[in-house]
Amino acid sequence: MVTLSKDFAIGAVVGATAAVVVSKLCCATVCSTSGSPASAKTVRSTTASGSTVYESAKATDEYLQFHYAKPEELLPYEAGPRDALEFMERAAEGVIAAHMTAVAAAAGSTKGGGKGGKKGSGKKQQPKTRALDVGCAVGRASFELARGFDEVVGVDFSHAFIRAANEMKEQGKKSYTQVIEADVTTAREARVPADIQRERVTFQQGDACNLPASLGQFDAVLASNLLCRLPDPQAFLARLSSLVKPGGVVVLISPYSWLDEYTPRKRWMGGFISDDGFAVSSSDAVVRALTRAGFNLLESKDVPFLIREHARKFQWGCSHGTVWQRVASD
Repeated sequence: MVTLSKDFAIGAVVGATAAVVVSKLCCATVCSTSGSPASAKTVRSTTASGSTVYESAKATDEYLQFHYAKPEELLPYEAGPRDALEFMERAAEGVIAAHMTAVAAAAGSTKGGGKGGKKGSGKKQQPKTRALDVGCAVGRASFELARGFDEVVGVDFSHAFIRAANEMKEQGKKSYTQVIEADVTTAREARVPADIQRERVTFQQGDACNLPASLGQFDAVLASNLLCRLPDPQAFLARLSSLVKPGGVVVLISPYSWLDEYTPRKRWMGGFISDDGFAVSSSDAVVRALTRAGFNLLESKDVPFLIREHARKFQWGCSHGTVWQRVASD
């Protein structure tokens, strides 16, 4: 058994050549058929419903806090769900470890005197590794992925989030406001860890349900808590088979918080009663969809996260995390 991170464990991966991870914390990225940004308006918190929340200054502050705040700044109490902290770092660690396991397994399967084995006179130059963070928000997981990949692309539907992510790339830091109580606030500064090569990362605004073919394929794709904020989650899952390299690994993290504001009820993957009177499970529906798309389920685990609204109010969630491998080509 190879430990991927605090939140993921994965067994030996056979014939893997790449890795893809799908994860996204607060379901902050939404798809749109119009392609235009949601109009910003005054909102109370990202714990509120509605896609417009993610274009607000309030949302940007809360996500900078969620992605970059030190544990003691986010949760200043001994009591509390400390295992839910550092969600983005944990997700990225899982991606990198899954990719390394996949590459090692692929190398082991081709080494020696098998049909595909061939002795060379020198080392073959390895292609650059690429990772995609779908629903990157303000970019922390994208930067963390740069620890293990040569090129990282972060995509989010929110124009405000992409502006903040690009500022984090250019400056390495960005100020934000943290709410203490009601109108009492304090100034904080989000910082990208100094040992991360920010130049490896690029950010772009995009639609998770309509990702352009020009993106190409990736060794890793990360999208956290994204699925239940898409108008067509099945379309996104179907796209993974062309987005992920053969042998790649997909990590999907979702709390399955289906809401009409984001996903038409007819497109919910679970959380409803079928016509024949049975409860439909989102996790079962995801298994069916990704199996049809050519992926094998490798691991399943609970993944906690914590969003702070103010010093004494938080949103704790426990998403369902799954690791998948795209069936390798013959």
